[in-house]
Amino acid sequence: MKSVITILFLLSLLLFASAICNILSLKRPGFYPPKQVLKKRASSLAGGGALFLILSILLSSI
Repeated sequence: MKSVITILFLLSLLLFASAICNILSLKRPGFYPPKQVLKKRASSLAGGGALFLILSILLSSI
């Protein structure tokens, strides 16, 4: 069970890191995907990261 919690926690960190990467690419001029696509992608990645983080916290408290 400890390994599952660790994997979920690492997955949440990976999703948060990729959301931050998408947010930072919004600031660069001339980046190919439109800004709306990057905002939508960043919000979905951050939402998934939050979901996995909450799930890993709940499982670790059991």
